[in-house]
Amino acid sequence: MPGREVRRMVFQRATAVIVTDSKGLSRWVKRGFTVSQAPQDADGGSATPVSADGYFLTADHVIERAAGKSVYILQMADGKLQPWSARVVWRSHAADAALLHIDRATPGFFEWTPTNQWLPPGTGIMHGGIATAMHSEPGRLTSAIPPDGSIGGGSKFSLDIPLQPGDSGGPIVDAYGRLVGINSAVEFLIPMETAIFVSSEGTRPKVRTLQRIMEKDRTSHAN
Repeated sequence: MPGREVRRMVFQRATAVIVTDSKGLSRWVKRGFTVSQAPQDADGGSATPVSADGYFLTADHVIERAAGKSVYILQMADGKLQPWSARVVWRSHAADAALLHIDRATPGFFEWTPTNQWLPPGTGIMHGGIATAMHSEPGRLTSAIPPDGSIGGGSKFSLDIPLQPGDSGGPIVDAYGRLVGINSAVEFLIPMETAIFVSSEGTRPKVRTLQRIMEKDRTSHAN
């Protein structure tokens, strides 16, 4: 199971995504990011840094209403939570994954688990979604994740950690802090109007494909 050091690393890299009509978040920053002062139309979730040069992975449904709006990444810098304008690089509805980029170095990013190995059920994990990670206990995969490329557009998998909607897009890591995938969905049974947790879902896009997309984007946006 992930230990104290891995938990500290995950919390230090916690990242939020905000989608809004607002062209800047300076007023919200000055008010300390209080929920009551957030832009009224704000939507979003969590994100996962996957490179040292500003690329973040999130769930596609987190930015499903981003057309014509501004997208921001919120992350800690110099001890303060700060916003950066983000560009949508790539999206996949089928994989429920999207790639964002900000113009800032991000040395605190997650390395993927080996792409040629199976991750079996029972693998110890924790997540870094902004809604519940601080209060969440480590858990386990309840379905396997096959090697990269063995399944079409990526892999969906389940885990036994209860998630909330704001956790979508946040990292799921193994005991060594390596990235397994990202939070995607949560399922509940609702008998007699009482919600009961059943399972949470994660998604892992094809890592090599994602790396090629980032390399192509770096080349096309080189100064």
